[in-house]
Amino acid sequence: MKALSRAFATFFGLGRVPLAPGTAASAVAAVAYKLFLHGLARPFYALLVVALFLLGAAAAKAAAAEFGHPDPGRVVVDEVCGQLVASAFLPGTWAAAGVSFALFRFFDIIKPWPIRKLEKLPGGWGIMADDIAAGLAAAAVARVALAGLFR
Repeated sequence: MKALSRAFATFFGLGRVPLAPGTAASAVAAVAYKLFLHGLARPFYALLVVALFLLGAAAAKAAAAEFGHPDPGRVVVDEVCGQLVASAFLPGTWAAAGVSFALFRFFDIIKPWPIRKLEKLPGGWGIMADDIAAGLAAAAVARVALAGLFR
C-alpha cells in the first residue's frame, strides 16, 4: 500500500523531477487538459477532480508520514489537482492552457491570504486544500483574462 500511495502522491514519478517538480506536474496537467480533458462533460470532469482531491489527500498524508515532512516537495498530486481546478471548463486552446498554468503557479507560489491559511489544515487536507484554493483563484482571473483575449 505504501508503494501505491507514494506513486499517487508523486503522481507516478513526476514528483521526482529534479528541478521544480510542482511546476512540472502543473505543466503536465495543463497539457493533459488541453489535449484530453477539456471535452469531458462537466459532471464527469467535476467527479474526476473530486476523486483526485480525495485520493490525493489520503496519498499525500501517507507520503508525508513516510518522507518525514509535513508537505514534501515530491508530493505533486496537489499541483495536478489544483491545475485541473484552474483549467476547469476553459476553452481547449493553448492560450487557455498557458494562462491557467501561469496564474495557477503564481497563486500557488505566492499563496495570498486566505490560501496560505489552508496549509495549516491537518494531514493531507492541508497539502491539497491550498492548491485547490490557488486553482480557484487562478480560474477566476483566467476567465477575466481570456474574456478580454477572445473578444
